[in-house]
Amino acid sequence: MPSPSAHPFDLVGIGSPIMDLLAPVHDTFLNHVPGEKGGMVLVDSDEMHQILQKLERDPAHSTGGSAANVTFNATRLGLRTTFLGKLGNDEFAHRYREQFAAVGVDASRFKHGDKPNARCLALVTPDAQRTMRTDLGAAMTLAPHELSAADFAGCRHAHIEGYLVFNQALADAALAGARSAGCSVSLDLSSFEVVGASRDWLFSQFKRGIDIVFANEDEIRALFPDSKVGYEALAQELAGHGVTAAVKVGKDGAWIAQDKELYRIEPLHIPNVVDTNGAGDAWASGFLYGYLRGWPLPAAGRLASHMGGETVRHMGPIIPASHWADVHHRALGLAPV
Repeated sequence: MPSPSAHPFDLVGIGSPIMDLLAPVHDTFLNHVPGEKGGMVLVDSDEMHQILQKLERDPAHSTGGSAANVTFNATRLGLRTTFLGKLGNDEFAHRYREQFAAVGVDASRFKHGDKPNARCLALVTPDAQRTMRTDLGAAMTLAPHELSAADFAGCRHAHIEGYLVFNQALADAALAGARSAGCSVSLDLSSFEVVGASRDWLFSQFKRGIDIVFANEDEIRALFPDSKVGYEALAQELAGHGVTAAVKVGKDGAWIAQDKELYRIEPLHIPNVVDTNGAGDAWASGFLYGYLRGWPLPAAGRLASHMGGETVRHMGPIIPASHWADVHHRALGLAPV
């Protein structure tokens, strides 16, 4: 792992800076939305408009995007961060940049496009599951030629969201830039749709070198579709491809595998789950904070579990500012002696 003293930034997040639109709905509403419950499907601006017109009330707004959520939370935990992604030309883009800068994320590496900012509509059903429909807007115009090693200069670790893999040339450019700059790399698989469309590419990149891979139950099953073993064995199977495997299994906790080591991360029991949107990203932020601070993997996993558990108590992917004093207190208590 690169030395922390040699880098002004601990972490650079790479992904789409998306403004989240948050809407609680009943399960029957999803009958009017193409695609499976619980997944993420890309839509164009017209399709987004049609879904929004069917809502009973206007959705709430929050900064979002998978890698962006990780970066935001990691900054609040205390890492020095920057972010690489393309903002749009509207008020959402201006608000997005301001909110990131306000918590301490370096905003100098945002790219800027001529289209409206990306939006993701999260339809949250009573079981707290989120079904996402995303209009990538300006974020979709980020092109491979716009990325280079210079975008990753001074960064110790690069965290890449799996949604970039829908554009494999762009994901290739991000990985090439990060590797050329000497960053260690983590990849969140992000969605079973991503994995299903990109399995061969993913395994080729594991072989070339990725340090950490985050996956949930659906994503790890999509990665190994013919395997009938439990999640602990799937974590070990993924680790066998040369990565540190972090496999999140929701209310059942997580498994972390590295080489021949396997760790069970006990779950937090949250009695009143409000919204699972962003919980996996918060989990990754806690893990990366511990990992980049040199914590043992089980300790990093415990902090990750606390971050995910705090996120599901609130609507949207962002832990409210009023709760961060308690989050910091618990994080300090989890730090290894």
